[in-house]
Amino acid sequence: MDEQSFTSIESVGRTSLIEQITELCSYSSDAVISGVGDDAAVIDETGDRAGLLTSETFLEGIDFDLTYTPLHHLGYKSVSAAVSDLLAMNGKPEAILINLGLPNKLSVGMVKQIYKGIDAAGNDFGVQLAGGDLTASHNILSVSVTAYGRVQKKRLTYRKGAKVDDAICVTGDLGGAMAGLRILMREKSFWEEHQNEQFQPDLGDYEYVVKRQLVPVARKDVVKAFSEQEILPTSMIDLSKGVVNDLEQLIRASGVGARIYGAALPVAIETRQVADEIKEDVDKYALYGGEDYEMLFTLPEEKVEPFAEAFNDFVVIGKIVPEEEGYAMQPPTGGEIRFDEEQE
Repeated sequence: MDEQSFTSIESVGRTSLIEQITELCSYSSDAVISGVGDDAAVIDETGDRAGLLTSETFLEGIDFDLTYTPLHHLGYKSVSAAVSDLLAMNGKPEAILINLGLPNKLSVGMVKQIYKGIDAAGNDFGVQLAGGDLTASHNILSVSVTAYGRVQKKRLTYRKGAKVDDAICVTGDLGGAMAGLRILMREKSFWEEHQNEQFQPDLGDYEYVVKRQLVPVARKDVVKAFSEQEILPTSMIDLSKGVVNDLEQLIRASGVGARIYGAALPVAIETRQVADEIKEDVDKYALYGGEDYEMLFTLPEEKVEPFAEAFNDFVVIGKIVPEEEGYAMQPPTGGEIRFDEEQE
């Protein structure tokens, strides 16, 4: 192949690559209500319900490191990530398929550990393991989860749908998973430097952030609260790639802009302590640290207080603005940080 005709994936980015390959897939089915472009595909079903389909893939060396990732945690996290996509559509998870690529370095007992984590997640999220596939892999372990769920059509929530003046809300706290990853990477580096010495890392002081990285819990509770309070978000997405990137996907789909209030970003004290210890900017953890699997959603301003009375584990971090005002954050110190210019 001519070097001039070679376009690297890195040069176009994930979003552009998805758009380009989607253009190559021309066949459409009447059964698919919504396909590429959201957290899950929406499939038409008889009556007032729709089916939801999504998948997640985790590759050793890219998405996880077996040096510090217990296999049962890997099983749990893989399911949690897939289930989170269904919840982001305001749906109820029902079943999963698990595909594993298994290298010879794994024993039968190790594979069973993965499935113990899968089983724990199934019980937590009310989702049944309904099948899958096992195949050989030359060098690395891969875990792929396909998740199926259902939702009442009238309660479907997409990334598109955010309206000007809606409140931008997030559940829980941000950046914890990134803080946990920083600690685990630091301990691995120390272990590699002292392989000839007896070394047992003490992660007791970092339990909260390490759990946020290794065992994230999909936010089934907020979707349940939406249903119980008969409140429907105007748009929603799960936070897998960080607030800046995931909110950009939401406002792009909705054709609007966004203003984030930096002082409102919810960050746990444990996350701040890690950032201070490592001498890094905790705001970068909150804004760019992925894998928190919290829910980011928009609500009409008048719905925020009534919902907060029933479900208090969320905060308002910003406001939807007209598209021409772009995408920016007002930091606590004043001024403005623009994210639309950053992404150009």
